Amino acid sequence: MATTIIRKPASFRLRADLLESLKRNAARENRTLNNYVESVLLDVVYHEPNELTKSAISEAMSGKNPNKVYTDVDEMMNDILNEE
Repeated sequence: MATTIIRKPASFRLRADLLESLKRNAARENRTLNNYVESVLLDVVYHEPNELTKSAISEAMSGKNPNKVYTDVDEMMNDILNEE
């Protein structure tokens, strides 16, 4: 049984650099710009993380994660190299 997907034209104003990146990505995958953008949007709209990922996101957002957060690469590398 065939299912018909109804498509409607839409017009968006995008930053020029974003549009160029989308075009390059579509060309790299040998797809039309329309097809590429539609698939990216479908992934964003319909992708739901699993429970483990949701839990990890929630933990990270709560600030209760006991892991040290680095803003300096040198400090991070010193900690890594000095671990016992």
